[in-house]
Amino acid sequence: RVLRMTTPCFTPAAFTFLRALARHNDRNWFAANKSRYDEHVRQPFLSVIAAMDAPLAKISPHYRADPRKVGGSLFRIQRDTRFSNDKSPYKTWSGARFFHERGRDVEAPSFYLHMQPGGCFVGAGLWHPEPPTLRRIRDFIVDNPTAWTVATRAPAFVRRYDFAGESLARAPRGYDPAHPLIGDLKRKGFSVVAPLDDAEMCSPRLPNLLASHFKATAPLVDYLCAALDLPF
Repeated sequence: RVLRMTTPCFTPAAFTFLRALARHNDRNWFAANKSRYDEHVRQPFLSVIAAMDAPLAKISPHYRADPRKVGGSLFRIQRDTRFSNDKSPYKTWSGARFFHERGRDVEAPSFYLHMQPGGCFVGAGLWHPEPPTLRRIRDFIVDNPTAWTVATRAPAFVRRYDFAGESLARAPRGYDPAHPLIGDLKRKGFSVVAPLDDAEMCSPRLPNLLASHFKATAPLVDYLCAALDLPF
């Protein structure tokens, strides 16, 4: 079913606001312009999240599109500056994580949408997990190489998606440097991304496009869930 929306959720005003925030990243400016953030960024993003609830449930009943303003899929615009040399108080992007029902309790793969002027993308997988989780996935790939290849090497998948994140220079300790999938075993994370242009973000077909991406990346997410004993 095509998700028909009569008007786009986002408009170019969202990008205008984010570019302005990048130039004026301070609390006084944000306080004076918070209504612009609510109108052009937060509320439209919550509408996108709400629109993804039904199509995401068809892909997996264990994933959530949570449109709550606080504590849901949408990331806070405020940055956590406690351990950063960069004390800028606000993110110059907006993002939403479509998370596993157990994602609050354990590390779990997710689907993701990122909005940033000239740098929008859709993603899926697990970004730089903790060492025990990383080892479980690597061991699962060693034990189940064929299913991993099926999930990540299909020509249509390779054309649309690139793996993101860093890799080790050498084989991780305990793994055969000559393993056929050593390139994957070296990864520090298992997430893929595909770029979206600003016009696609401002299209009424955006939810339909996201549903297509989530369906296409579902085999990767399903595989990672299996590696971590999570239902998909």
